Amino acid sequence: MRKLEIADAAIMRIAVEQEIARSEESRYDHRLHGVLLVSGGLDCHRVAEYLGQDAVTVQRWVNRFNERGFAGLQEGERPGRPRALSDKQWVGVEADLRRPPTDFGYEQNLWDGKMLSHHLDRRYGIAVGVRQCQRIFRQMGFRRRKPRPLIAQADPEAQAAYKKTAPPRPRRKA
Repeated sequence: MRKLEIADAAIMRIAVEQEIARSEESRYDHRLHGVLLVSGGLDCHRVAEYLGQDAVTVQRWVNRFNERGFAGLQEGERPGRPRALSDKQWVGVEADLRRPPTDFGYEQNLWDGKMLSHHLDRRYGIAVGVRQCQRIFRQMGFRRRKPRPLIAQADPEAQAAYKKTAPPRPRRKA
């Protein structure tokens, strides 16, 4: 039998790895394959090389499988880093965001990541980056509002006449 080859193998490998990472079931299957290869006699380094993982990761899979069986390969909870804000502070920030920034002595009319970062530092003594503040907006269910720019010294009547949405066309009678 002749050797089979995959066209654009490097690109296809990346695509397959992304497909595996896409769902819990495929990640579980990926771990099963790793354990299967180790149980077939391959060492963790070789299996890691085949599967595109680190050898320590494969060792963890095998150890978890030995300790808990198939349940050890299931997707576990990924808690991540704890929130910088306590539950009480979280509720306070949510209440603050429902009020305009001018109520707190800021000159801006709308909240943004920079403004929230400054506010958290000033009011709660917590240093949080702008990007994290944008995530806080999303987690709290707020969405970004951006005011339409006004052209300096523009004619308001001309602006009203020229809007993004055209007025409805009169219907023709059939």
